[in-house]
Amino acid sequence: MSDLIGQLIAKLVAALGEDTVLVGGDVTSRSAGWGLTEPNAAAAVVRPRTTDQVATTLRLCHEASQTVCVQGGMTGLVHGNVARAGEIALSLERMNKIEEIDELGRTMTVQAGVPLQTIQEKAYEVGLMFPLDLGARGSCQIGGNVATNAGGNRVIRYGMTRDLVLGLEAVLADGTVISSMFKMVKNNSGYDLKQLFIGSEGTLGIVTRVVLRLVRQPRSHNIALVSIASFDKVTGFLRAAQDRLGADLSAFEVMWDDFYWLVTSPPAKSLPPLPHGSPFYVLVEALGAHQEEDGERFERVLGACLEEELIEDAVLGRSRAERDKLWEIRDDVEQMGRMGPIFTYDIGLAIGDMEAYVAEVRGRIGQRWPDARIVVFGHLGDGNLHVVVGVGDGSREARRAVEAIVYGALESRGGTVSAEHGIGFEKRPYLKLTRSDAELALMRTLKQALDPRGILNPGRVLEPA
Repeated sequence: MSDLIGQLIAKLVAALGEDTVLVGGDVTSRSAGWGLTEPNAAAAVVRPRTTDQVATTLRLCHEASQTVCVQGGMTGLVHGNVARAGEIALSLERMNKIEEIDELGRTMTVQAGVPLQTIQEKAYEVGLMFPLDLGARGSCQIGGNVATNAGGNRVIRYGMTRDLVLGLEAVLADGTVISSMFKMVKNNSGYDLKQLFIGSEGTLGIVTRVVLRLVRQPRSHNIALVSIASFDKVTGFLRAAQDRLGADLSAFEVMWDDFYWLVTSPPAKSLPPLPHGSPFYVLVEALGAHQEEDGERFERVLGACLEEELIEDAVLGRSRAERDKLWEIRDDVEQMGRMGPIFTYDIGLAIGDMEAYVAEVRGRIGQRWPDARIVVFGHLGDGNLHVVVGVGDGSREARRAVEAIVYGALESRGGTVSAEHGIGFEKRPYLKLTRSDAELALMRTLKQALDPRGILNPGRVLEPA
């Protein structure tokens, strides 16, 4: 550790208290990031309890031109939260209070370190729902969800995280606090400053508090797993579900057969509710207001789709336990570890291009690595697929070769290299495939204006200045 960093850490301890600043073994024993086994490399970890302490931390780091890595629940998949040697990590884990629930206005005001699942449960207790949902709900924090504009399982109905944020508070690189804690849906009073920070991955400011938009808790919940014989019929079933279920359609999760087999075969915890052997499986969910009426309509829609041969077979989740078991199949991404070293991708493209895209990626990877394993699944209803590739080689060289195929097949189709996970370090070299030179230049202008010394999450999203 350099003398300058040591002096800065001493200032942080003096200003914030010894229990707020971790060093030495208290740092290296902490997680370095999802899927990583090496020790945390940060020079220190600062764990503030208040916005004022975040502001003090950034003011001192700004004065010293000290780089800062922002950390939340450590569930990110693009390593944007992985601290490099010499960086100060700023963890929001102790800013974990729910400050207010406004039942009439249907809002919840929370600190950035509150886990997503806690927010969901607290909303449920008062008859409301926070609709953002993803597999890491028990560990991820709302500040990280906001900073990465998380998507998840119900985007088709409720939108991304940015659609669920009414106001927020953020701290700029120099310690300036920007408080835009509005509770109104309609607010056209000048620039919508919160949008600067939503999805910026901690590179423009650190989100410390958020006003979330809640919705009425559904009175009906219907879900089914169906098997489908072709991709054309998958898209036909999607159209039928959209037309016949209308606004109640809340999730449309597609699993290619390779993914379904992996998560319903031993040692996976789930048994197959539908037989293996179909090319596609779809988890379809509808949330509504009247269980009896909505349940009858849901079953009529499935019955009609069976008669029209859009779907081959279906199993309904009638109880909460049965619904949870169906979702467990889709969420059991831990089974990917059975494939050996893997590379995971979160891409977006037009639904009509998906079949050809997957075929091209499979073909090109199979030509180079005949024994490769590829599984595909995702939120097809909102244009998002997850592609997991195992070629028996976890080296950086193999990863770059696979990325050239996975991302190269997107460029001509106008797709995106990141649909919901962000850019971080992992996707930064490929951002130019998705964004134009003019867009990248504007991003750099914003970064320079808000963080002129480049201390916030440097090297994430954009190339260092």
